Amino acid sequence: MKIRGAVLEEIGRARPYASTEPLRISELTLEAPGPTEVLVRMEAAGVCHSDLSVVNGHRERPVPMLLGHEAAGIVEAVGSAVDDVSPGQRVVMTFLPRCEQCENCAAGGRLPCTRGSRANNAGELLHGHRRLRRDGAEVHHHLGVSGFATHAVVDRASVVPVGDDVPPHVAAVLGCAVLTGGGALLNAAQPAPAESVMIVGLGGVGMAALITALAEGCQRVIGVDMAEDKLTMAGQLGAHETWTPRQVAEEGLTADHVIECAGSPRAFETAFDATAPGGRTVTTGLPAPTATATISPLRITAEARTVIGSYLGSSVPSRDIPRYEQLWRDGRLPVEKLITSRIRLEDINQAMDDLEDGRAVRQIIEFDADPAPADAEQPVLRALDHHLAHHLAHRQGA
Repeated sequence: MKIRGAVLEEIGRARPYASTEPLRISELTLEAPGPTEVLVRMEAAGVCHSDLSVVNGHRERPVPMLLGHEAAGIVEAVGSAVDDVSPGQRVVMTFLPRCEQCENCAAGGRLPCTRGSRANNAGELLHGHRRLRRDGAEVHHHLGVSGFATHAVVDRASVVPVGDDVPPHVAAVLGCAVLTGGGALLNAAQPAPAESVMIVGLGGVGMAALITALAEGCQRVIGVDMAEDKLTMAGQLGAHETWTPRQVAEEGLTADHVIECAGSPRAFETAFDATAPGGRTVTTGLPAPTATATISPLRITAEARTVIGSYLGSSVPSRDIPRYEQLWRDGRLPVEKLITSRIRLEDINQAMDDLEDGRAVRQIIEFDADPAPADAEQPVLRALDHHLAHHLAHRQGA
């Protein structure tokens, strides 16, 4: 079938991306799903730093590559070996499929799947296939998803079904920002209710960690960022305190658990220095491979500290996404408030500029709205309005 998608042509082009256009909207051929795969019609996709890190070269990937990994859509077809997902179901994409057979998969989410990581690095689906072609030549998949497109074929292990009441834009954010930020809190930091939590870096992942901490009833939740508008947003979301990194250093502020979500060496140093004796520093960011940070090994030992790396929030998506889905449904996890703009697929290069400049928390591409004129009737959007109204009524009645 023919689809439209945003293909990364070259890594490391100069900015502004809106002018140099590293991502080109192309027509591609998408092959039918294999036995363990599903065909998904995309409804929404989030623009994440993990996409930007491929565009700017911080994460080396093969090109041309159809980007996008935080997405949600409707299953349209399934392979012959898929018997637990059906056409018509809404699914959340997850960017690290788990084979459930390797030693890493037996670690309960603490370690990334060996086979899934190998496939992601190669630009393949979990079982080694590529289903994308452009002018007869193969195009690589991004993290097993390639969600910046009207449709995708992905492995069954790359999707988690959610209820019809979860709007597409909420479902998409559950699959990366919430899975990573929320998981860093719940799976890696594991704070007790009386312990304090500090989030350093208030992008999509950081804000997701923050609202998860609040949903879990943490008594002192602190947001840290250099951008005043993000500090304001954190306060509106319910953060008990907000500070800049400089203020944290000058005041000597500390917390029992500090989660770094910026992907910056300086942010990691801020997080480490702000961790109280006996506390945990959790890092989720993905800086450039050559980036280095300076910390004191003595403090790790003398202060009984723990430093934890958390990839994908140390999550098992099939276990964790239903938990976040229910928190949202209960009105405790306001995922929709993390979305700062809704854009078209054609806006993707400008979206990368906005993300790198810190002007966005989560930008959502809406595919069903994309091809239609502004004044056209859009049944899917009307359905989305119905879902939102249903959710609002549910929350008001809770």
